[in-house]
Amino acid sequence: MTNHTVITIGRQLGSGGKEVGLQLAEELGIKCYDKELLERAAKDSGLCQELFENNDEKPTNSFLYSLVMDTYSFGYSSAAFADMPINHKVFLAQFDTIKNIAKEGPCVIVGRCADYALSEFDNMLSVFVHADLEKRIRRVARKNELTDATAKDRIQKTDKRRASYYNYYTSKKWGDAASYNLSLDSGVLGIDGCVQMIKKAIEIKEERLAKNNREVK
Repeated sequence: MTNHTVITIGRQLGSGGKEVGLQLAEELGIKCYDKELLERAAKDSGLCQELFENNDEKPTNSFLYSLVMDTYSFGYSSAAFADMPINHKVFLAQFDTIKNIAKEGPCVIVGRCADYALSEFDNMLSVFVHADLEKRIRRVARKNELTDATAKDRIQKTDKRRASYYNYYTSKKWGDAASYNLSLDSGVLGIDGCVQMIKKAIEIKEERLAKNNREVK
């Protein structure tokens, strides 16, 4: 299939969202950005990559969101940016990098509020992957050789952190179906099923965009 869409994937820990993204990208012949995004953002901004890793999808507890976004237009060399808390510098650098990556062509971007960063892109499809808690516990425990209790604790802490980060920076609700174009239960559909559903959604979206463009002309 011809693809011009940038797919963003939000995910609960243990839902297999990253695997969905990787398999989707492979089948479409496009790139998948997860941790790779941090390396790219560090390079683009001139900030240390370790800062991105230490602040990756972590909630903030200082400054006002409006001040952060007001500073966005001034760039990395501005005095306002220099005085900004490091977690906000990291967010803005990632925000910029996500937009630049999307302008380069179709790809898959996992997490990091990518759906919000690309909200003005007509070719963006936002997806959230979730699953029943017990299924996620078994997956995380098996993958990381953990007890069920430890896996559950890791899931709850990670999901809480991701939700706080997303809710703060996007003014939307993490995991809420209304925040995304498509919400998929990987516990029911499996990884393959989620990939196929996304591919079908891409096909429908691109057909509608093409039709709208023809009507405008």
